[in-house]
Amino acid sequence: MAKQFTQRSSKPTLPAADEGLTSHAVLGATIGNMLEFYDFGTYSFFAIQIGHAFFPAKDQFASLMLSLATFGAGFVTRPIGAIVIGSYSDRVGRRPAMTASFVMMSAAILVLAVTPSYDTIGIAAPLLVIFARLVQGFALGGEVGPTTAYLMEAAPAGRRGLAVSFQPASQQIAATAGALVGEMLSLTMTSESLDAYGWRIAFLLGACTLPVGLWLRRALPETLHRPEAPALAVEPARKLRASRRIMSLGLIILASCTIITYVTEYMTTYALNTLQVAAPLAFATTLVSNAVGIAAALLGGWLADRAGRRPIMIWPQIAALLMTYPVFLWIVESRSPMALLGGLGALTLVGTIPYSAFYVGMAEGLPKSIRGGAFATIYAVAIATFGGTAQLIVAWLTHVTGNALAPAWYMLVATAAGLCAMLMMPETAPSKIRAANTRSP
Repeated sequence: MAKQFTQRSSKPTLPAADEGLTSHAVLGATIGNMLEFYDFGTYSFFAIQIGHAFFPAKDQFASLMLSLATFGAGFVTRPIGAIVIGSYSDRVGRRPAMTASFVMMSAAILVLAVTPSYDTIGIAAPLLVIFARLVQGFALGGEVGPTTAYLMEAAPAGRRGLAVSFQPASQQIAATAGALVGEMLSLTMTSESLDAYGWRIAFLLGACTLPVGLWLRRALPETLHRPEAPALAVEPARKLRASRRIMSLGLIILASCTIITYVTEYMTTYALNTLQVAAPLAFATTLVSNAVGIAAALLGGWLADRAGRRPIMIWPQIAALLMTYPVFLWIVESRSPMALLGGLGALTLVGTIPYSAFYVGMAEGLPKSIRGGAFATIYAVAIATFGGTAQLIVAWLTHVTGNALAPAWYMLVATAAGLCAMLMMPETAPSKIRAANTRSP
């Protein structure tokens, strides 16, 4: 049975001559990323209501902290899922790995949506929710690597950057959708209704993607055995060393990307609690940064196809490094809509571009036999280590120092570390490699 499933999962395979990457394939590959970040935004928006439902406590702060800790539990199983599902994608195929992770993600979000409250079934309620978060973390750990590998392998050599950029762009789209759903429910429902069942509606909307996502992913052609454009010939020993180097640099760059992303997501709370601006302006910062992030991710991939991976990683990263402190200084001193929306929007635009180029560059730099597993593992470790702590560190720094510029310091360190690693990354664009081969005697 396992053999038959493997054979079915690996067909049909895209031939080398196929130059198409349809919108169906892009949506099918990225729908899991969308569900992941939709769930992230929705859980964050309704963390208080979820705490009331599953973690009742006399102290409301304790209830909220238990809710957030449960959300963080999913980070623990991400590296495990990355190793298991990522390596499965390298052995069996991208499509079956992506399908398995999506089914587990959808099932977990459905369990979270329909689990009765603590008042109804007692201790079983929080235990079920924690189990769902662990399963979802496992599934999410194995989502990004196979998805990125699939988009790179399915795209024509000259459009790989744009194709892979839909991976980070889809995350921003989903985060925006989650914020909009939360905003609409909060505006149309009473606080009592939100507390009782409104938050469940938001999760059920995410669970509704299961049949669509399953249909899209099961129809995807397999890319694992598709011949790739010839790369620069390298001796096996040197190739192994090069792969290890790329993975080490990739971990630093993904850590940098993760810190910047999560600090940016923290800006609504920062604007409310630290800057003391009006709530509508604070919430608008997240929507604007997400919208700009979508455009910047796609722009970064498009530019990487034309100028190569390294220039589009390095120069915008330098610009972001130079812009970070002045932008935050402007925001803190003026606390105006122009500074918050315009300044943060400009910083998000410039700071997001390099990472689309990096995504495709790292995928191209890894051998196909380990591409899905290695990318997934490095991504999961970076997210688990730095994503789960970024907002806590920023909040702690701001509290301890009493300085509203603390987020800028942390972002500066992350941006500088990412830039150093980007400077050491090799160029992997097929057109640049062919040009280098042509010039070589």
